[in-house]
Amino acid sequence: MKKSVFLGAMTVAGLAAGAAAAGTMDDVKARGKLNCGVTTGLVGFAAPDANGEWNGFDVAVCRAVAAAVLGDPKAVEFVPTTGKTRFTALASGEIDMLARNTTWTFSRDVDLKFEFVGVNYYDGQGFMVPKELGVSSAKELDGATVCIQTGTTTELNLADFFRSNNISYEPVPIETNAEAQQQYLAGACDVYTTDASGLAATRATFEDPAAHVLLPEIISKEPLGPLVRHGDHEWGDVVRWTLNALVSAEELGVTSANLAEMATGANNPEIARLLGSEGTLGEMLGLDAEWAKRALAAGGNYGEVFAKNIGEDTPIGLARGLNAQWTEGGLLYSPPFR
Repeated sequence: MKKSVFLGAMTVAGLAAGAAAAGTMDDVKARGKLNCGVTTGLVGFAAPDANGEWNGFDVAVCRAVAAAVLGDPKAVEFVPTTGKTRFTALASGEIDMLARNTTWTFSRDVDLKFEFVGVNYYDGQGFMVPKELGVSSAKELDGATVCIQTGTTTELNLADFFRSNNISYEPVPIETNAEAQQQYLAGACDVYTTDASGLAATRATFEDPAAHVLLPEIISKEPLGPLVRHGDHEWGDVVRWTLNALVSAEELGVTSANLAEMATGANNPEIARLLGSEGTLGEMLGLDAEWAKRALAAGGNYGEVFAKNIGEDTPIGLARGLNAQWTEGGLLYSPPFR
């Protein structure tokens, strides 16, 4: 078993090394399209609408990168991936970046040879149960059946939590959020566990969301963010600083509504550098001066993207919490644009 896991990791790492050597930004420009890996469907984060148009919090990162590099936020091919297929898709070069509720961990960064370019959502694993089950704590779940996505950190966290609390469970393996939702609502499992944001997004799609409870325990740290292949630093910088541009813009008060005004009349030197009215930051990335301006025009700053897709005024109803700006008591923080 250990040998097969080791060989699997070596295969992914080998694929990543070969694909990265090609130069992803050149490939994207030549293709005229960004291939972005997303989830198979999680409302608020990444899901196609009735017309097949992808929308969501993670989708917005893909569109911002496409706008920065190609000048068109719609020049994106969205590639649905599962917990099992996402890393092979990235390592093989099928996708240029992955933006799908993926946790930054040591082994994924070091052993699988991926580069996490930042965190766009600070999360933690939680539990959802039917209200009629009468459970108020995850510690009361001894003997429960639990729907859990395979190929995720969730599996290991769940085993650790139940073991440390000396309680047992029966796993019900599933591969996609849609399958988990179907199995959970059909009563095939007592509990669904995944990132708390994913649970909130899933519950929002239920016919009667109030009939389901998110238990208070958060049992892990799940820093979620986009990732690219190791070894292609030019491309990694582009994706990293596009995400940072969305974060910094919110802190600096740059929005989709005042973008044009700020680009020409900002007295703040950092805003001027961010929007390309002074300095050579775009040139350093191999892009033109207005790369960040285009990224922000695609869907707004981080706060706008959050509010539109998963915020308190949406059916998902997530508060900013840890994802507030550092100036507001959260963890959101971009290095300086200088």
